[in-house]
Amino acid sequence: MTNRCMIPVVKSLRDYQAFRISPQDSNRLAIVFDPASANVSLTLCVEIFDAGGKTPPNRHNMAVEMFFILKGEGLATCDGKTVSISAGDSILVPPTGTHELKNTGSGRLYALCFMVPNEDFVELIRSGTPVELDEEDLRVLSRTDALVPC
Repeated sequence: MTNRCMIPVVKSLRDYQAFRISPQDSNRLAIVFDPASANVSLTLCVEIFDAGGKTPPNRHNMAVEMFFILKGEGLATCDGKTVSISAGDSILVPPTGTHELKNTGSGRLYALCFMVPNEDFVELIRSGTPVELDEEDLRVLSRTDALVPC
């Protein structure tokens, strides 16, 4: 164990940069932490799927990818096996697993997405088109959509 103290990196919603990887994509990714800010090879983002939105089937050679569903419902498929997902569910995709997520609900699907190691994921995200998080996104990510008025 070392005696050094590391100051934590803190970001707020307004610090997140969001992108569509391809202009026709029905999902957006808001980068929370990347290798540069975390000083380790990982990517953490919030993936936001519009109604009917989905990722294209994809796989990673070395990276483990984990999704934690914040809001909404959908389907997760990995190597031909499909399960229903909703808020509170977690999905762990092993390296080389061909996977996709699809929003089957009437509203947006929000998922935290962790990838370790980064395997050029954040570079792929940043190569896309910058987009803004809208008021609905900010309400969900700040959890003010869950507050009950007093």
